[in-house]
Amino acid sequence: MRVAIVHDWLYVAGGAERVLREILRCYPSADVFTLFDILDAKDREFIGFSEARTSFIQQLPLLHKMHRLYLPLMPLAIEQFDFSEYDLVISSSYAVAKGVITGPNQLHVAYIHSPMRYAWDLQHTYLRELGYSKGLKSVAARMLLHFMRLWDVRTAHGPDVVVANSQFVARRIKKIYGRTAQIIHPPVELAKEPMARGRRNHFLAASRLVPYKNIEAIVRAFEELPDLELIVSGDGPEAARLKEMAGPNVAFAGFVSNERLRELMATARAFIFAAEEDFGIVVLEASSEGLPVLALGRGGALETVREGPDHGTGMFFSSPDPQEIARCVRSFVQREASFSPEACRAQAARFSSDRFRSELTALIESAYRKHIQRHQPSGALSASELRA
Repeated sequence: MRVAIVHDWLYVAGGAERVLREILRCYPSADVFTLFDILDAKDREFIGFSEARTSFIQQLPLLHKMHRLYLPLMPLAIEQFDFSEYDLVISSSYAVAKGVITGPNQLHVAYIHSPMRYAWDLQHTYLRELGYSKGLKSVAARMLLHFMRLWDVRTAHGPDVVVANSQFVARRIKKIYGRTAQIIHPPVELAKEPMARGRRNHFLAASRLVPYKNIEAIVRAFEELPDLELIVSGDGPEAARLKEMAGPNVAFAGFVSNERLRELMATARAFIFAAEEDFGIVVLEASSEGLPVLALGRGGALETVREGPDHGTGMFFSSPDPQEIARCVRSFVQREASFSPEACRAQAARFSSDRFRSELTALIESAYRKHIQRHQPSGALSASELRA
């Protein structure tokens, strides 16, 4: 059994790359395909592969700084991979990976982190952030995104099985592609052991500092909470502007190692999450450290944070507005003693890496059995051979 795993691109080792890591743990002998790979050797080792097969985009200049400008070439590039030697193709897609071309006798399972948000429901947000709301650049960008939407919908019918990382994404897949997705939540790296350092006075926000993460709203909320402290972990294009507007009770930790982030989580009073994410792995990483979560009540957070008097793991605010966030923080302070670190850790444990691998392999083996019954009635490999 030959297995190919296709990932959009390898630029940083983020949440999607953690999913790729667990897929490779299920199928360690699989070949990895990606549009381009500019990871360092340490990140490749972490994910679990030594070399990926890349497209012609790998040879284009300034990939580290300008890879987003190559978006118009990505549909063409992903279609050039030859998978004719493979029995099973697994795509890990948040952009174009699901658009690979496979034959009728091959099984293609697409794990979709999200349809291309910048081409669909967040198009106007991205155009504003890039300064492309008006003018010739705006016209060109809108034409490109129109083409990407047409291609995206056409290729959504290629995979034999579609898997979503959350109910929220499954609804988006149904609306955009007209396909019903099975749900397997992403793997969460749980805390190795509870840290007994004791809580301090700070609240924590951790994110890439880009507009749609709504870190600005969190920072402004703490203008109304001068007796409380906020630590912001992460870096990005918004960093300088956010630091300039922040009050004396807000500190910026910058980009930190995973170990340092876990320490900040383990010693914080609560984790604040104001983005409408497809899932939001960092929310459950905070929960695994016994940390309550104050989250925007939209998107994937509704599936990972439990609100209520019994075994609650956090609270929701209705909009990414500084006043709403401040109101939620004040309410949390009044109820803080009712949140149990054990309940938070138990909630995170429901999304473990072991659970992800078990659910994924069970789904693929079931799909493969049905596939060979339909397409290879004799002489086919058994489902147990798929694991080899």
